[in-house]
Amino acid sequence: MAESTTPQFRRAVVALSGGRTDRPIVALAAEMAKPGKAELIGVHVVEIDWTQPLDADVAGRSESAQRVLDIAEATAESARYRLECVLLQAREVGAAIVDEAVEREADLIILGLPFQRRFGGDFTIGRTIPYILKNAPCAVWVVREAMPEEHV
Repeated sequence: MAESTTPQFRRAVVALSGGRTDRPIVALAAEMAKPGKAELIGVHVVEIDWTQPLDADVAGRSESAQRVLDIAEATAESARYRLECVLLQAREVGAAIVDEAVEREADLIILGLPFQRRFGGDFTIGRTIPYILKNAPCAVWVVREAMPEEHV
């Protein structure tokens, strides 16, 4: 019997940034989850500045944070899949995503990486993705956005 070429996982945390990579990674996650009927958890983290108490209700009052979750849910629905959405507040986005993956016993974290260049032209990946790659106890998929035509 031939092995399936579709990667199998049972539970994935899909990190939602509110950026242009959210829709593509949710659509990809939904398609990859279907064969094994895996559970998908979309996680959006609102970073709380050190000057505010961590329990300040910043995320709950944020329309933009709710919009991120609504768009992710709608994207999953259009792919005919269910995405459970979670809104978190934390000091560090990467740590919150890793903690959520550990708590949920996820075997996969899926992240989007927009194609960005810093002033000076160097490609940059920020600090969240390296943190997750270093500390995640499970597999991590980083899906980089296509390079814009002007950089090709």
